[in-house]
Amino acid sequence: MMRSPEEQQIIDRYVMRPKWTIMSKRADFAEIGRKFGIDPVVARVITNRGICGDDNINMYLNGGADLLHDPGLMKDLPEGCQIVMDKLENGSRIRIISDYDVDGVTSNYILLLGLRKVWAQIHGARPEECEIVDYDIPHRIHDGYGIKNRLIDAAQADGVDTIITCDNGIAAFEQIKYAKTIGMTVIVTDHHQVPYQENGDGTKTYTLPPADAVIDNQRIDCQYPFKGLCGAGVACKFIQYLYRLCGIDEREIQEFFEVLGLATNCDMMDLVDENRIFVKYALESLKDSRNPGLNALMRLSGKNEKKITTYDLGFLIGPCINAAGRLGDARTSLEFLLEKSAAKAETKAAELIQINNDRKSMTENGVKLITKMLEDATIAGKIGDTATLADRVIVAYIPDVHESVVGIIASKLKEAYSRPVMIFTDSEHAGILKGSGRSIESYNMYEHLSRVKSYFREFGGHAMAAGFSIESSRLGELRRVLNEQCALTDEDITPKVRIDVGMPLQYLAKQSMRITEQLYLLEPYGKGNRKALFGQANVPVRKASILGKNRNLLKLVLDIGENQYMEAIYFDPDEFVNNIKQWFGADECDKMLNGRPNKVVIDMVYYPEINEFRNTRNVQIRLETVSYTHLRA
Repeated sequence: MMRSPEEQQIIDRYVMRPKWTIMSKRADFAEIGRKFGIDPVVARVITNRGICGDDNINMYLNGGADLLHDPGLMKDLPEGCQIVMDKLENGSRIRIISDYDVDGVTSNYILLLGLRKVWAQIHGARPEECEIVDYDIPHRIHDGYGIKNRLIDAAQADGVDTIITCDNGIAAFEQIKYAKTIGMTVIVTDHHQVPYQENGDGTKTYTLPPADAVIDNQRIDCQYPFKGLCGAGVACKFIQYLYRLCGIDEREIQEFFEVLGLATNCDMMDLVDENRIFVKYALESLKDSRNPGLNALMRLSGKNEKKITTYDLGFLIGPCINAAGRLGDARTSLEFLLEKSAAKAETKAAELIQINNDRKSMTENGVKLITKMLEDATIAGKIGDTATLADRVIVAYIPDVHESVVGIIASKLKEAYSRPVMIFTDSEHAGILKGSGRSIESYNMYEHLSRVKSYFREFGGHAMAAGFSIESSRLGELRRVLNEQCALTDEDITPKVRIDVGMPLQYLAKQSMRITEQLYLLEPYGKGNRKALFGQANVPVRKASILGKNRNLLKLVLDIGENQYMEAIYFDPDEFVNNIKQWFGADECDKMLNGRPNKVVIDMVYYPEINEFRNTRNVQIRLETVSYTHLRA
C-alpha cells in the first residue's frame, strides 16, 4: 500500500533496516579444502554454518543412509516397538492418530504403511490384506490440534485396542489419561517440546503423558544424538526399529525418505545432520516419484524432471498437502498419498492444487488486512492501546478470516517486521479465539508462552512456532503481559544479512564454474543451512536493462576491473531504479539504463549460480540485496 513520506517515516521508526555483517569464524580453510577437495572459500562457508571436525564435515558433504543414527537410542522406542509387535502378532486393532499438517499426514502415512508391512511379514501375507491397522486425523475446526476424547471414544467404538499418536500427544496428558482409564494401550510418537512447570529456583519440572511408551527426541532423558527430527522423522525411526525386530531389511525404510524429506522441510526443521540426508533424497526422488499422487502433483505443477529445490517443497508441494487440512479434512491429503491409481491420483492432485489456490487468496487478503490495521494504528499513535509496530511481540486479532490460515499470516508478518507474531481469529465457539504464532531466533516462543500459560485454554508448540486458544476477553491482557516481559532489544529485531565472505568478483571470475559447482554441494538450503552469500563494495554498474513480459527482471553488467565484466540479475527492478535515482540522481540513472558512462557504484550481497540455456552453461550473479553504504569502511 502507498504511504506518504511522513507516514512511512513513522513506520520506519519501528521497523529496523537490515544490518549487513561479514562472518568471521576461523579455521584452517586451506587444509579443509585440501582434505575434502573444495575451494577454501567453500570451506569457509561450511565453517560459518558451525560444521567443524572431519566427521561432521564428511556427514555434511557426503552424508548418506549409512550414516544415520541408531533408532534404538531413542528413549522408550524399543519398548514401544515391542508392545506394537505383540499387538500385531495377536491381531489387536491399532489406530494411528496424527496432526493435520504435512508433518502429521506424512507421519501417519509412514506408520500406516510400515505397520501393515510388519504385520504382513509376521503373518506371511501381503500388506494390503492388513485390516487391523487404520488411521484417523482430527479436524482442524471441530477438534483442534492433537488427540481428543472424541477420537478416543470413536476408536473404542470401532474395537481399537491401541492408539499410536504421531506429531502430537506429548502435551495430551488428560486425553491419554482418559484413554488409559477405558483400557486402551497408547504409544506416543512426537517431536514437540515436553510440557514443564518452571520452579521458583529456575529449574523445570517436566510432565510426560501417562502412555505405555512416550517416544519424543525432545525428552531430556533421551540419548538420541539428534534433536532436530520432525514428527515424520520420529515415526520413521519407529518403523525402522520394527523392521529390525521382525527381520525386514532396514534399508527398506528409505522408501519413506521422500515424504520424510518433504515433512522435514515443510515443518521448518534445521537442514543439518540426518535432515540433510532426508531432504536430499526427497529432492532427487520427487523428479520421478513412484508415488502416483506426488508424481501427478509434480507434473501438474510443471516440475517433473526439472531441478527441484527446497523452495518447491516448502511453497509448492507442501502447501498443497497442507491445504486440505487447513480448509477441510486432512484425510483427503492422506488418501491422496495412499492412492494407487494414476488417474484417480491426478484428479486428487488437481483438487489439492485448487484448494491451495483458495488458501493463498485467503492468506493474501488476511495479510493485507492485518498489515493495514497495524500500520494505521502505528501512524495514528495508538501506542499501548492496541497492537502496533511499537510492540516487540505482536499479538493481534483479525476478524472474518479462516482460522486455518492465521499461522501463515503470522509467518509473513514475522518476516516483514522481524519480531514474534501471534495472530488470533474467531473460532466456532462464541467468545473463544484460536491462533498461531511464529517467532524469531532470539525469542523462544514455547518458553515465553509457558510462563503465561494460565491465559490459554490450550497451547503447545516449540521454540519457533505455537498454536493456542484463548477467551477473547483475555487477549488484550495477554498482549500487555507478553510485551512487559519481553526483553528483545533493537539488535534482536534487526534483520541480519550475514555475508559469508567478502569475495571480489575478480576472484570469482577466475574460479567461477569450479566454486559455483562446489557451492551446490552445500544444498539443500533452508532453515539452519542458509544459502551462501558473498559481498563486494564499490562495484561500478555499466548498464542495467529491465526485462521480462511483466518487466520483473533487471539484468546488470558489472565492471569487475581489468577490462572484465560480469552479468548479474535482480528481481525487483522498481526498487533498484528508485534507489539509484535517490542515491545518484535521475540523470545518472538514465545513463545507466541506456548503457552510457555513469557514476553508479553499488555495494552488493550476491551469490553465484549456473545458468543453463540451449545447452550452454555459464555463471551469473544473482543479487540478494544492494546498498550504497553498508559495506563501506
